[in-house]
This record gives sequence, C-alpha cells and structure tokens, in this order.
Amino acid sequence: MEKELIILGIESSCDETAIAVTKGGKLLSNAISSQIAVHQKYGGVMPEIASRLHLENIGCVLDQALKEANITLDEVDAIAFTRGPGLIGALHVGVQAAKTLALIYNKPLIPVHHLTGHIYANEFIKPLKFPLLAVVVSGGNTELVYMKSHLNFEIIGETKDDAIGESYDKVARVLGLPYPGGVAIDKLAKNGKHTYKLPTPMHDKSLNFSYSGLKTAVINLKHNLEQKGEEIIVEDMAKSFQDVAIGMVLERVKMASEKYDVKEVVLAGGVSANSYLREEIVKLFEGSNIEVNIPPIWCTTDNAAMICKVGEYLYREGIFAPLTVSVDPSWRIEDFKKF
Repeated sequence: MEKELIILGIESSCDETAIAVTKGGKLLSNAISSQIAVHQKYGGVMPEIASRLHLENIGCVLDQALKEANITLDEVDAIAFTRGPGLIGALHVGVQAAKTLALIYNKPLIPVHHLTGHIYANEFIKPLKFPLLAVVVSGGNTELVYMKSHLNFEIIGETKDDAIGESYDKVARVLGLPYPGGVAIDKLAKNGKHTYKLPTPMHDKSLNFSYSGLKTAVINLKHNLEQKGEEIIVEDMAKSFQDVAIGMVLERVKMASEKYDVKEVVLAGGVSANSYLREEIVKLFEGSNIEVNIPPIWCTTDNAAMICKVGEYLYREGIFAPLTVSVDPSWRIEDFKKF
C-alpha cells in the first residue's frame, strides 16, 4: 500500500502568510495570516511592509498549522514552498523559512510555481479532467493555460501589460473605492448600468489580453467628466468597466475552447472569486460537452493548501530543489521545472 505523503506547504508571494499540511491529499490544516487590513490604508500592497509582516507572522502561522494538523515536523515528508512569481521580498521570507526547516529536519525541498497552485486548488473539490483550459486571473497575472495532462502547462494567451486584478485595483482607487478593488467593483456593479462607453483593447484575434488601455480610459473619462462638472455615477462606471474587463476574458475563453479540444475549463486565481465571471462562464458553456470547474471562495485567495497539492505531484515526479535554490519573481509557469 502506497504511503500517505505528508506535505507541509509555505506560501508568501504577496500579502498572505500561509502554511498548510496535507496527508494523502487530504487537508489537515490551512493557517493564514492576512495583511489586507494593513495595506488598505495605502490603497494597495506595499512590498516592504508585506515583507516585514511575513517575517513577524511566519513563526506563529507555522505553529498554528502544525497544531491544527496534530503532527510534528519530524513526520513531514517534504517542504513545499512558493518560489515565484510574486513580490521578491515576500517570496524570500517563505523560501528562507522552507530552507531552514529542510536543513534542520533533513527534509526534501519542493519548489512550487504560484499559479500551478491556483490551478490545482480545484482538486480539493474534484479531480482535474484533461485536456483542460485553465483561466488564471489574479492581481498579478492573466493567462490562459492549456494542460494535456498533469504538470503539463502551455501558455496559449497572456496579458501584454496589466493583469486584470491590477486594473480592478487601479480603477477602484480612481473611483475612491477601498482595496481590494475587485470586491468593491463587483459589489457596486450589481446595482449599476452599462452607461459609459469604454474601449475593448486587443482586436488582433489572438488569445492575449491588454488592460492598460481600459484602465487609462476610465481614468481619462473620470477626469473629463469632472472638468465638465458632471456627476460620476460610480455604480454605472463599475458596471461599465466590469462588463468590458470580464468580457475580454469570456471572449478569449470561448475562442480558446473552440481552438483546443478541452473537456474542462478551470477558473483559478483571486479574480476567479468575481461573481459576474463565475456566473457568465457557466452560461458560456451551458449545453456543451465542456465542464466548468469553479473553485470555492477559500481556494481563490492565496493559501498554502494549494502549494501542498502541487507539492504532492512534484514529489512523486522526483522534482526537488537544492538548498541553494532562490526565488524568481518572474518565473513562468512553463518553466516550473527550471530553478
């Protein structure tokens, strides 16, 4: 009988310090210390502050994860950690913690690509069905990833400038809305009407994205209205922006599903919590042979459970890192074996 692997995962790529433990694929603990309340006053994540808070919190989070899982570090089979992409200072805290534990307890190190974690978080609900299309949408990334099988990643579309989540945050800031902007805009859009005309960038029929022009259009439109003394209806602006931003995702997902023979479409990343995206992507594939896998809300935010999940697959593939491994804030998902 195959041994049930015990994986300890560490995630610190942005503003959540998270450590989780899985045994045989089952989640034993998933401790998270969020920094959102601290960064809200700045309207976005402050990298230096994020790094310092990771340093302060990681010991307590580790202790909580081990207590909830009711295990000791001696029982752990491997230490999985987020190597990238993410904020370089924040990543360093997690990597150094992982390397320290691996050295002291003589455990193998497993480097995990952050976005693979978001994709595999869906396996806490049901197994992935291949070939699939992963729609990775977050504050720092917007990618369409084609997977023929486990650990087989091919980027078939990506943003050429801003990520969708980043544009949500910047538009929210311009409209005087709190951070994180995606939550505020999604909520207001429910009561708004699409009354403002905004451009849809990238008409080259590719599967790539561009959000810089859309973000700039909102900023310019707001300034023009203010100069004319006209009132800005925030709910309508939120609805107009969200329709275009999510519309770009839906359009390219449809194109990709027609071009590639996929059995499943998987949502992944922070923006996959967006209620409009979740509703519309289900409608998009109603009556088709393509299943839609939508993660529960707890899987959409950064967490270490998803790092453990990928760690199990990498362990069985024998993909381990030396103690000299370092972070890569720009690590591409297709290069997940290169470190």
